[in-house]
Amino acid sequence: MEVLFTPFQAKNLRFKNRIVMPALASFLFDDEGMVTDAILEHYRRRAQSGVSMVIVEACAVSPEGIVSKHQGRIYDDRFVEGLSKLAKVIKEEGAIAGIQIHHAGRQTSPKVIKQNPVAPSPLPCPTIKSKVDPLTKEQIRELIKKFADAAERAVRAGFDLIEIHGAHGYLINQFLSKFSNIREDEYGGDINGRTRFAREVVEEIRRRIGWDFPISFRISAQEFVPNGLTVEESIEIIKILIDAGIDIINVSAGCDATPEWISQPMYMKKACIADSAGKIKETVSIPVMTAGRINDPIVADDILSKGWADLICMGRALLADPELPEKAKEGRINEINMCIACCNCMESIFKKGRVECLVNPFLGREKELIFRPAEKIKRIMVVGGGPAGMNVAWIAAKRGHKVRLFEKKPFLGGQLVLGSATIYKKEIRNIINYHESQIRKYGVECILNTEVTPEIVKREDPDVVVLATGSYPIIPDLPGVDKDIVIPVSEILTQEFPIPKETVVIGGGPTGCEVALHLAEAGSRVTIVEMLSKIGIGLESITRKVLLRKLSENNVKFMTESVLEKIEENGVWVKSRGEYEFIPAERVIISIGNRPDTRLYEQIKNMPYEIHQIGDCLEPRSAKTAIYEGTVLGLSI
Repeated sequence: MEVLFTPFQAKNLRFKNRIVMPALASFLFDDEGMVTDAILEHYRRRAQSGVSMVIVEACAVSPEGIVSKHQGRIYDDRFVEGLSKLAKVIKEEGAIAGIQIHHAGRQTSPKVIKQNPVAPSPLPCPTIKSKVDPLTKEQIRELIKKFADAAERAVRAGFDLIEIHGAHGYLINQFLSKFSNIREDEYGGDINGRTRFAREVVEEIRRRIGWDFPISFRISAQEFVPNGLTVEESIEIIKILIDAGIDIINVSAGCDATPEWISQPMYMKKACIADSAGKIKETVSIPVMTAGRINDPIVADDILSKGWADLICMGRALLADPELPEKAKEGRINEINMCIACCNCMESIFKKGRVECLVNPFLGREKELIFRPAEKIKRIMVVGGGPAGMNVAWIAAKRGHKVRLFEKKPFLGGQLVLGSATIYKKEIRNIINYHESQIRKYGVECILNTEVTPEIVKREDPDVVVLATGSYPIIPDLPGVDKDIVIPVSEILTQEFPIPKETVVIGGGPTGCEVALHLAEAGSRVTIVEMLSKIGIGLESITRKVLLRKLSENNVKFMTESVLEKIEENGVWVKSRGEYEFIPAERVIISIGNRPDTRLYEQIKNMPYEIHQIGDCLEPRSAKTAIYEGTVLGLSI
């Protein structure tokens, strides 16, 4: 990595390397938007392992501009004290402290702000769809003042850089884009009119804080919607804003109608925005930051080497592993707990109101989940090498316990091996690689190719038995299910089969959809049969949107509210909305879920050992839940 760990100068800021933690919502503030111990520890962890700059997540400049009651705020002097603590924590750990100032515009809910959202035009947010109130010129002037007030508070709080949020479908972005701005006055129309609000915000901030203080501007270089911003138009906007006083441009993409370009799922390629940043860098005189599914330091270094950017934003990557910069610098790439772009962090914010991570259960729980040496060293027998078993094994070993991990297969990973089999989900293999590295590092003894029996448990005579025996596929009791045409989903993904001309996938959940796409892209004509009214239920919403689009592009047929009745040698009979239909097929893939494997538990539950069950052997669940359960148990034994 020739460039990633070289220093960089921007205005009066000296970056010790090229890695930046961008503003990324955690929503660990309290109900009033005040700084909490949890958020201080969250940012401390991200600052302490060598990142050059940490930009605190979007803080609202006005009460009607918040998107969540747990969003940070900077619209009143009472927030300065807490934000000062936040800036101090980041700088104490050796990082530049930035803060992003923000207004949601139409992209918030009346339930949150207790009024109609405001926006440049009377066009509702495409996702929230609530009525909005167009801003008057007087209100626009007041908002310009509020952005500048917020900037002054940021300076008083001790931050080193202010970033203006002009991307992702929020208020400033709404003014910039013809997709959301249909005003006919001086704040709409041509590019100069649509840029006027952003320009006046920058100019007023400059008037208040002077020209020496660094200002970054985050822009969605492309919105991927009709009349949305393009790279070419964004370049013209950036040039106007440079004249107004910005020092750094932070290139992102997407808007409220295209969230998949804001938080890119694993079905989109790595560094998918970097080429846009490269086009911008060719034409502007200020430093360029870029983001967009950059989870790998090698990829980050390649972007820098190509000259596409000066600084790399690694947001979700640093949620997954805050030690990434240190590990990368030391060449410990295999020890990086890499982000897999599952978008669970975003989903948890929408559903739970706070950030969580599939691969990093410590995220947001830094004060809660703490490694402490074991009070009494115990001999622990872990049965099952899936995500739950691997996690509990190395965490317990790190605390000092003597751990032996048994797995009946010749490899570790459990359901993750199956989950990583399709081309778009190869990065799930990173989870296995990380846990294997931790297992080696902390001395867990792995015994593979061994199916544990009660006799083996007795022979081991452990202090603690952890059962992580997983689950097995449900096979329906229907006529023809034993025919050669039928293949369990685990086999179609892990064994070599000729690609069938026609395939029927029974079950339209996440796995069924992934298998269907895998086969369709290989050339098979695929039909998904699903008993529910929708396909892909259980998938995170952004991932589901992109996956369903890819299925449609590959002409996969969906039969919802449909039930498999019988399997023939050349196809299946399906009952769909009361009508029977025969679907020809060379292969039938069964993907209707799993049952917990409790056989060993039933055989040993009365033995005189401390016994725990975790993961799928309790109830089939997500990898995220399994990893979390393994962590909690590993820290508590």
